[in-house]
Amino acid sequence: MLKKLDKLILKAFIGPFIATFFITLFVLVMQFFWKYIDDLVGKGLEFTSILELTAYVSITVIPYALPISILLSSIMTFGNLGESFELVAIKSAGIPLLRFMRPLLGAAFVISIGAFLIANYFIPIANLKYTTMIYDIRVAKPAFDIKEGIFYDKIPGYAIKVGKKDKNGNDISNIVIYENQYSLQDNLITAEKGTMKISDDKKFLEFDLVNGWRYQEKGPYNTVETDYYRLGFKTYKKVFDLSSFSVLKTPDSMFKGSYEMLNVRQLAKSSDSVKKELSKIKTDRMKREVTPYFLFGKNFEKGWKANTYKLGKGKKTYGDLIPDSALNITYSKGADKMNLIKNSLEIISSEYKQVSFQDKLFNINWHKKFALSFACMVLFIIGAPLGSIIRKGGLGMPLVIAVVFFLIFHLLNMFGEKFAKQEILSPFWGIWMPSAVLLPIGIFLVYKAMNDSQLFNNESYFNFFRKFKRKSKAD
Repeated sequence: MLKKLDKLILKAFIGPFIATFFITLFVLVMQFFWKYIDDLVGKGLEFTSILELTAYVSITVIPYALPISILLSSIMTFGNLGESFELVAIKSAGIPLLRFMRPLLGAAFVISIGAFLIANYFIPIANLKYTTMIYDIRVAKPAFDIKEGIFYDKIPGYAIKVGKKDKNGNDISNIVIYENQYSLQDNLITAEKGTMKISDDKKFLEFDLVNGWRYQEKGPYNTVETDYYRLGFKTYKKVFDLSSFSVLKTPDSMFKGSYEMLNVRQLAKSSDSVKKELSKIKTDRMKREVTPYFLFGKNFEKGWKANTYKLGKGKKTYGDLIPDSALNITYSKGADKMNLIKNSLEIISSEYKQVSFQDKLFNINWHKKFALSFACMVLFIIGAPLGSIIRKGGLGMPLVIAVVFFLIFHLLNMFGEKFAKQEILSPFWGIWMPSAVLLPIGIFLVYKAMNDSQLFNNESYFNFFRKFKRKSKAD
């Protein structure tokens, strides 16, 4: 049962949390669009497609938006309570810090569970959808646009030049159209004027030409006996297919096997499958592609060192048994076999590294789903005592401190993932490194806040240096 104090603290927390969450979400989504701005601009995307892409991206960045939102809102909440002396009143009533942190700790725990559920069930689908959309947008051609006096060759098989366009963009004059039909030479169409428009379904470009000529040469390739035609026309309609400019609809199944599109259960299953594949590479591939090159390979399993061979009197190596006339041929064939073995080993090694790296990606993403959710709790444990220590509300000091700690968290997260991919750290330590570093700091701040520490009080530091200065002079 919630008491009045719990309701007071929750009410003070909910407002700043919602505001900071949506601000952070907006910043992260805009960061995505800045990253892909070159791929998106000029593709003629519909407004509904942009909204759909924005929705998918928003879902994917929620696990990153929640930790900083909890950090900033908790600092603001406890900072406002401290600035208005409500914290002093609560402590004067004999209520310890951990007691009035309890409702927000429960809220942070619920948010962490929600962050995990989103990361496990919603983000894989959103990643699949937006990755497919980005791929389709990237391969689509820029939006159709013909400029005056410049040949436009983005329509396959054609080069179009318009001498002049009216302000309405439809009436054109001095038109030249080259048709590349892979014949003897390009066909040519010229016209004095005409109109240009796009069909209602936006799949075709229609030219209604007036007063022009069509030039065409026909005949076999291997002879000079060809026919050249020149046809005049009063009106002529030329239609161009614009299907290559539309955004494709690639099926989602093209990317569904990627580690970013899988939940925890699927990641664990994929990791087990990859480990079995690694085991097969180390055993089956080696026996099948390397061992047969060695005639004595059958003795590997029995322990070939235990099998002794009688080389003959005075013979110390197998080379001593080979006649001088066959020595060069033997060494040449041996070198060829060794090169074949080397190439086989390099191919097996390359494949093993590739599959092993894929296994790392599965493990890294598995740990990330839990680590980013747990980060909500860690950053709350940092933010709540910080707010009670600095006792400043608003977006001034709390925002600065929140940004500093989030940058530390983000850098540790980025470096940890990179170290895990480079095998400097294991996937566990690489992904959990931010929490392992920041959690002791949070516990230290809670201890300081419980003892009314003057950690951010300038006067306490000045007094310390004054005492240190007086002591040094006395010595």
